[in-house]
Amino acid sequence: MAAITATSMQGQGARIVVITTLGASDTMTYNAGSNATLVLNNVTAGALTPLIDGAGATSVSVVGLGAPVDTSGGYLEPSIGIGEYHSIPLDTISEYLKGVITVTAGDGIEASILEY
Repeated sequence: MAAITATSMQGQGARIVVITTLGASDTMTYNAGSNATLVLNNVTAGALTPLIDGAGATSVSVVGLGAPVDTSGGYLEPSIGIGEYHSIPLDTISEYLKGVITVTAGDGIEASILEY
């Protein structure tokens, strides 16, 4: 189990981006308000659909939907094809990122978090 470590993009000049190769189950930290983006690069030989799941996520009320939306099962990223990059602005899925966050089903994907 690896931890996906964020790279701060604050300040000027170039920086080295921390890249983590995902295994069967990995963890990450979400810092609310840091404008963080999770970047997933599928360098494997097949399409993958990683699941990002915060252990403390339950449900959230959304205006216009009536019943609360269940977030307890995590956020399932759409299929990432061979050689594709996906970028997820973490503030847009923050309700899924409560408590300890695990990323599963991403074996072999290269992941990085950029915080602005």
